[in-house]
Amino acid sequence: MQLLFEEGGEIRAGTVLTQQGEAYQVELPAGKRTKVKSRDVLLQFAQPSAAELVNETAGLSADIDLEFLWECAPEDEFGFGDLAAEYYGAGASVVQQAALAMTLHGNPVYFRRKGRGRYQRAPEDQLKAALAALERKRQQALVQAEYESQLKARTLPEAFRGKALQLLFKPDKNSLEYKALDAACTALGMSPMRLMVAVGGIASARALHEAKFLSECFPKGTGFPEVTVPEPAGDLPVAEVEAFSIDDVTTTEIDDALSVTPLDGGKIRVGVHIAAPALGMRRGDALDAIARQRLSTVYFPGDKITMLPDPVVQRYTLQEGRLCPALSLYVTYDPEAQLILASETRAELVNIAANLRHNLLEDVITETALAEGTGDYPFRDALAHLWRFAGFLYDERQKARMASGLRPESHNRADYSFYLDALPDGGERVRIEQRHRGSPLDKIVAELMILANSTWGKLLADHGVPGIYRTQKAWGMNRTRMQTYPAPHEGLGVAQYAWSTSPLRRYVDLVNQWQILAVAQHGVTAKLVAPFKPKDADLLAAVADFEGTYAAYAEHQSTMERYWCLRWLQQENRERMVATVLKDGAVRFAEIPLVTRVPELAQAQRGTQVLLEIASTDEISLEVSCRVLEVFAGEGELPEEELAAGEESDEEVAEISAEAAADVAAEEIAEEQAVAAAQPDGEGAGTGPAAGDAPSGARDSGPAGHA
Repeated sequence: MQLLFEEGGEIRAGTVLTQQGEAYQVELPAGKRTKVKSRDVLLQFAQPSAAELVNETAGLSADIDLEFLWECAPEDEFGFGDLAAEYYGAGASVVQQAALAMTLHGNPVYFRRKGRGRYQRAPEDQLKAALAALERKRQQALVQAEYESQLKARTLPEAFRGKALQLLFKPDKNSLEYKALDAACTALGMSPMRLMVAVGGIASARALHEAKFLSECFPKGTGFPEVTVPEPAGDLPVAEVEAFSIDDVTTTEIDDALSVTPLDGGKIRVGVHIAAPALGMRRGDALDAIARQRLSTVYFPGDKITMLPDPVVQRYTLQEGRLCPALSLYVTYDPEAQLILASETRAELVNIAANLRHNLLEDVITETALAEGTGDYPFRDALAHLWRFAGFLYDERQKARMASGLRPESHNRADYSFYLDALPDGGERVRIEQRHRGSPLDKIVAELMILANSTWGKLLADHGVPGIYRTQKAWGMNRTRMQTYPAPHEGLGVAQYAWSTSPLRRYVDLVNQWQILAVAQHGVTAKLVAPFKPKDADLLAAVADFEGTYAAYAEHQSTMERYWCLRWLQQENRERMVATVLKDGAVRFAEIPLVTRVPELAQAQRGTQVLLEIASTDEISLEVSCRVLEVFAGEGELPEEELAAGEESDEEVAEISAEAAADVAAEEIAEEQAVAAAQPDGEGAGTGPAAGDAPSGARDSGPAGHA
């Protein structure tokens, strides 16, 4: 006996093997066996066999005219056998009845199920609406198929123009464009980002990386609303000093300047003068809202996204040739006794006599010139005093570091600056310039910024005014963290450390400047008038938000630096590069800050130097593939031509990070992150944020070459 029955929402046919009461053991044409209850049986018949029935009904169902069948059906509920008699005649065969049942069952637009084998035709208005919807879907499927076909042919569909970023980073997954892109990527075995670059939806890999960052961190764009530039509040006294800044050639947000005043008995008074936007801005005003949202200036090769609008920066930057509002720290130092005698903090107007630039002075201002008082350069005597004072500060910090069980700081690792030069054809040429940390100008600025941040951190703590501190334990897994109460930064060798010297570029510094100004202007009552009170929820939220945002910005900087390293390899037609083994097969290139993995060096000793052949680079995944050509006999033993290859850079210009340069085990931590970054997680992945308290290659304020 054969059965036509319903199972799992489908109509099937099978041969009865056994029957037990109201249940049948049935074998399907494909050989599978199933249990069928009598209530699910639609027809019982002897002939044809189940397999023959399935074959015959397939062709017969295709010939049924659905519209005519719908017209033949009664308006009331009916059984499929009744309609078969109406459609085929009173003698409808088993095959015809089965074909009709399958047709009714498979077309819910025309016929609604009302029970086992029973149906009701859809109302005419609903049928028309459903058919129209089906037609729209059919047309949409055709459009989607055309989009998919064009994408597979590496052509950008016209409808995709202007939508590429949305499709990649904030897609509507129900849109035809997204479905076509997804299907094309599956068919081609490509990621959406790679395919969008290939078809021209994104202009280049560079544009892709930048767009990805902007979509995540600046979804509303990088422009600023119209703002009123505030003037400094109060009647500020004019300082009796001539100050000068020391910055990279590209720096426009000049946060800090220095001055030296000789005193009786060989003593000197050193001034650290910090740009003071907090004198004009107020907590909760429009500019604070902007800075609170951005939290930091973003640096990356060739460009930056500032925290504050340019008119505000221009008003408060320490521009040479004018009186600038500043928060000043004055420290009285006795060189003979090697002792700091006093310190004082003031809000005032400072005459900025000059903006000195590294690239014009580093070859002239050497340790020998400073020690002997020789050479022809601006502020020679002041710089000589500052050099000796910086040496004292450095030695004091090293004593504190060693008391914590740390080795003295090392400045052996090179810093790098990226410069993009415009070409006549509209393109760009990247220059990657290298210099080692620890030049005299670096050391002067770094030590005095550490002094200011440490001194002002203590000032806040002594007056019970909360601030944002950076702390670090020398040992264990407690790396640098931010908190609202003072604690030692053992990596720097200071009792407390509060970022305060870059208020134009970092929100943390702006917040701390508000708090420091309250102490400087109100003394013992500062705790009552400071913008942020102890345990202020907004202060705690700012700390949490800043760390995540600052890490995202640093990651973008690292991503773009890695991208430009790959571009440099192509630009310079480098087929071979010298590198140093780090660990587990990771190597660092000698001339550029690029780390990658070379599996065949997995067992090589740390510090081994090798000559690599560049097999390929991928600007989208940011990967570089290499193979080993030669392993040199010993560490540091390089051929003369390879030694010379690292000296091709132009004048080496970079800023130093006051914190990162002094951070505990900064070299090792940065290396760990560089090794991890050598294996991007996916398309467009980049290197992570540099270790320490600021991005590698950055002075206290920001990344090298982009200040």
